[in-house]
Amino acid sequence: MDILEQISLKSYNTFGLDVKAQHFCAITSKEDIEQLIKKEWKNFHRHLILGGGSNVLLCKDVEGLVIKNNIVGIEILKEDENNVWVKSYSGTTWHDVVLFCVDKGWYGIENLSLIPGTIGAAPIQNIGAYGAELKDVFVELEAIDLETASTKIFTKEQCQFGYRDSIFKHEAKGKYFIFSVTLKLSKQPNINIAYGDIQKVLEEKNIQSPNAKNISDAVIQIRESKLPNPKDLGNAGSFFKNPEITTTEFNRIQQVFPQIPKYDLANGNKKIPAAWLIEQCGWKGKRIGETGNHAKQALVLVNYGNAKGNEIWQHALHVQQSVQEKFGILLEPEVNVIQ
Repeated sequence: MDILEQISLKSYNTFGLDVKAQHFCAITSKEDIEQLIKKEWKNFHRHLILGGGSNVLLCKDVEGLVIKNNIVGIEILKEDENNVWVKSYSGTTWHDVVLFCVDKGWYGIENLSLIPGTIGAAPIQNIGAYGAELKDVFVELEAIDLETASTKIFTKEQCQFGYRDSIFKHEAKGKYFIFSVTLKLSKQPNINIAYGDIQKVLEEKNIQSPNAKNISDAVIQIRESKLPNPKDLGNAGSFFKNPEITTTEFNRIQQVFPQIPKYDLANGNKKIPAAWLIEQCGWKGKRIGETGNHAKQALVLVNYGNAKGNEIWQHALHVQQSVQEKFGILLEPEVNVIQ
């Protein structure tokens, strides 16, 4: 494991931003990260761990040490008649984990197909899509303390999962290296096709009794039709979270905007599609210089080739401000902004 200097991170972030890491190393084993902590950690005042680089906006060159996580692999820990426990190492691409499970005919993460990034980042975000979230199948993760190099197990309860949220965005932020994640999947059909887009695709294909692969294929088709491939157009997927508001707030807005869509939440609040709010403010497909909002999905900010990270961030702030002025709702970034 070598520590390099002044390394371009353009190929390590899906926005394709050409910023430099002051120091950089790639790790491929648990021993690498333990050695790094014990021998080198004191030399760096800041660090950034990169998996797929799909949920980060790098606004400038990164001071300190950038750690590229290349620890990969998938293991079956145990199984019984109804369930299987799968352990994946944190540098493994999330979609590879999904395909592994779908190909085995196991249920639980097919709705999360084609979400970019690595499985190590998945618990930080509590990734979710089409009515499913990571926490639905999560068992535990193994993390390494970045001060002591000791190992700690986090259960589902200890992760404190919320909507695109976890303990790793709060009191545990920057304190641990997530080494592996264990999921519990079902061998029995357990489908979730409540979202209309999935039902529509299945109906078009005349699939009446879908299995995990059918649903995965449908989700992939939907995502590819709406979202730009980062290899073709730099982006980090959904830039903002869908905001949650009270019923009182919703009723206030609905008086002015009767067509506002919403999802009813168990706690009585309403979740509003951020894409709809942004589109109502005229941002869908709008380009300013080298950045803008994607033409097919207003929630996705893009780099047309030569944008700087700070340009994208300033654009995001303008979008945020216009939504707040029009609806009284403050959008919260889903992307990790490094300034």
